Amino acid sequence: MSGTQGELASLTLAEAARRVKAREVSPVELVDASLERIAAVNDRLAAFIRVLDPEARQVAKAAEMMVMAGHDLGPLHGVPIGLKDNVAVRGFPTTAGSRILADWVPEQDATVARRLRQAGAVFVGKLNMHEFAWGGTSDNPHYGTVRNPWNTERFPAGSSGGSGAAVAARACYGAIGTDTGGSIRLPSALNGIVGIRPTYGRVSNHGIIPLAWSMDTAGPMTRTVEDCALMFGAIAGHDPKDAGTARVSVPDYSAGLGLGIKGLRVGIIPGYFFHHLQPAVLEAVKAALDTMVACGAQLVEVDIEHIHGNISAQLTIEAAEPSTYHQRWLRERPDDYGADVRSLLEIGELLLATHYLQAQRYRSLLRNQFMDAFQRVDLFVCPTLPFTATRIGEMKVIIQDGVEEDMLSAIMQFTGVPSLTGLPSLNIPCGFDPDGLPIGMQLIGRPFDESTLFRAGAAYQAATDFHLREPDL
Repeated sequence: MSGTQGELASLTLAEAARRVKAREVSPVELVDASLERIAAVNDRLAAFIRVLDPEARQVAKAAEMMVMAGHDLGPLHGVPIGLKDNVAVRGFPTTAGSRILADWVPEQDATVARRLRQAGAVFVGKLNMHEFAWGGTSDNPHYGTVRNPWNTERFPAGSSGGSGAAVAARACYGAIGTDTGGSIRLPSALNGIVGIRPTYGRVSNHGIIPLAWSMDTAGPMTRTVEDCALMFGAIAGHDPKDAGTARVSVPDYSAGLGLGIKGLRVGIIPGYFFHHLQPAVLEAVKAALDTMVACGAQLVEVDIEHIHGNISAQLTIEAAEPSTYHQRWLRERPDDYGADVRSLLEIGELLLATHYLQAQRYRSLLRNQFMDAFQRVDLFVCPTLPFTATRIGEMKVIIQDGVEEDMLSAIMQFTGVPSLTGLPSLNIPCGFDPDGLPIGMQLIGRPFDESTLFRAGAAYQAATDFHLREPDL
């Protein structure tokens, strides 16, 4: 068994898993490489709230013994994985990035964590996040401000900012994030990695601290589409402990990765998807579409009549539902919240039932319009967000014509569409701006058709190298 620690840390998840299975690399070596990388970068990135050392080393030794004895736990056997700290892991504090849950130690795993264990994953740490997942910056007042590994003066987005930073920095081979309004896709885009928001109901939320029940999902964040498909297959599927999960069979998500996209119909909405963007983002996404056409895809222009109302509806639902969950703590322990999250929770209590119900009616309308459009297209492509990473602490962004605007409203311009409609969406790295900051594009698919997103993403990555570049830390 061979390979320097740096070389091992730079392996993709799929390659690491293959090498373990072939007995070319041991789980102990992979975990050592991951923990060494965490020690080297975490002081600068604040990506991890808790590093699970020595526990990860003990699990890795057991995984190594099983390999040598000819036992294979599954597709992630011996591979180091990080978990966002709102995902319960038995025996370890799960804080959701908060002071309120600082001492909560779950007695059982979240279903996602249990399924990853069953697939052979080794947990190396709990990842930093925006407090209670209610925010888009990952500027956490309790556990430190997460920084973007491509430029540590820039933010990594959120709320799964620690997950995005850790994967991009090669501190783990994959991570679990959660996504309500964009919290997997946004940090995936700004950290230059792949991340999927599953179809609502495709992955169990059991054991995950909620933000907004009717939009919450969990999904993998990885370096490549192949990695994402491999990890996604391990966690997807119905869960009796979560009534919201669908009884839909789970396909082999890796099976179609090499099929290409010849003849695939790619939907674009010119009046919305290519409006109000920084020039570098517009150029990168248009170039990505040109690449897809060169690979055989067909572009189809589509009009979604009521798409422009999505940000307002998303903000209404994403404000009302968290305030319901936090109502008691907000009254009994208001000073234990960070100022930004406390303000958002207080605002949520001011919304009227009519506001909430109108937003829910809009969701149904928008979903129906997208389902009609899927008769003409196989997936949609758009930017993941309209700008690249801003400086830490800046709450304004300039997108067009030198005009400053609220960053947190602008950040959800495109991610809100799948969040509201419950559709799956995949972020793919598609370029860099003049400052060397990553740009992402979003692929949106039919319900429970993540396979087509992985197929299209894999074809794009086979034709480009953006996903192969690493931040210089």
